[in-house]
Amino acid sequence: MKAFYNKLSSDWNENFMLYAALSIIASTCLGSMAVMAIFTHGNTLFQMLQIFLVVAVCNALLASILSVQKPKVVLNLLIVSLGVCALLAALNFLF
Repeated sequence: MKAFYNKLSSDWNENFMLYAALSIIASTCLGSMAVMAIFTHGNTLFQMLQIFLVVAVCNALLASILSVQKPKVVLNLLIVSLGVCALLAALNFLF
């Protein structure tokens, strides 16, 4: 897994502008799917906390790209954002 991350990181650094645009699209699409899945279970406090978490991680990624952070920071935030959104979407679609 470490070798895959290192290869991805070196490619990410070489083509940062391309991957930054793609990461905005990927994070936004997966985040919107997660929000849709969460809202299918209602709008209680627990669902609102989940939506807050999705919005927070997606906005952290977008803010890191717009504030021109180091590519490694953006890559790590992308991984966190996609992981959190995918986990919450899967849990809400399945249960």
